[in-house]
Amino acid sequence: MPTISDVARAAGVSMSTVSYVLSGRRPISAETSARVRAAIAELGYHPHAGARALASSRTSVLALVVPLRADVNVPVIMQFVTAVVTAARRYHHDVLLLTKDEGTAGLERVAGATMVDALIVMDVEGDDVRIPALGRLKQPSVLIGLPDDPAGIACVDLDFAATARECLTHLAGHGHRRVALVGPSPSVYERGTTYAQRFLDGFTDASAELGLETVAHSCEPGADGVRDCLAWIDSEQPGTTALLVHNEDALVPLLDELRARGRSVPGDLSIVAVCPRDVATSLPVKLTSADIPAHDVGTLAVETAMALLEGRKAPGTRLLPPTIIERDSCGPLS
Repeated sequence: MPTISDVARAAGVSMSTVSYVLSGRRPISAETSARVRAAIAELGYHPHAGARALASSRTSVLALVVPLRADVNVPVIMQFVTAVVTAARRYHHDVLLLTKDEGTAGLERVAGATMVDALIVMDVEGDDVRIPALGRLKQPSVLIGLPDDPAGIACVDLDFAATARECLTHLAGHGHRRVALVGPSPSVYERGTTYAQRFLDGFTDASAELGLETVAHSCEPGADGVRDCLAWIDSEQPGTTALLVHNEDALVPLLDELRARGRSVPGDLSIVAVCPRDVATSLPVKLTSADIPAHDVGTLAVETAMALLEGRKAPGTRLLPPTIIERDSCGPLS
């Protein structure tokens, strides 16, 4: 394996100059820096992670806390993970995955052992017990989500309240006046996961503003859950002409159930879904959807973490505006 001494010899500089080029701790001329980097590339040199961490007080590792439970849509979560990992590599950082099940103990363990430079936390709840623990850590933190009180911690997420409003406005524009929300699993609401509550609040407020007749019901995963949800909607609001589905796991059984009942989409019932684009376009009916911008949210979380590490002030909360994409599942009221 090539060493820093080999790089210095090939570039015609001292080992300390190579170190400064790598760490950026002292200004080095562009010509010298280019020679050093060319030697690094030619020799295939990789700095020793442990030595680099000792020299710079940095680990070049970000922690990402992810939810892994039975009621979590793992493919969607992995889109966020992929975005974070990809963005972190652009900053020459690796990513250490932690599960939310570890709670505050996991956060304190990796931070106390100086295993990471910063932490990115997903699946945020309204009264999240991890918020006080994050505030006590010396490492900066970024939340993918928005708690009731962020306590000064930077937050990034989709604006779920605005997303609900845009979805309802889209359906109203097609003439629909009776709309039902097919929400996440009851356990999501019971945990106080804020994205679900923010969407429901936005749905409720926009319904009143637009003068729509609406109902909302949580939906258990699977065919039985979908059937129960549809039965409740038919009972509580007969004549519903459109569904707003905020539950990725319900989409396939929902389309299957409607087809089995002989109800066409969008002829008999229009649907707008909140889901990633690849999900919306992979179903038998390509769904009009509000995109879940996992790539943008994950990338922004990493950029915010790196800005904090560099001592730059990051905006307190960044909520990304929704994007509605028209496809084949939403039609005019017949």
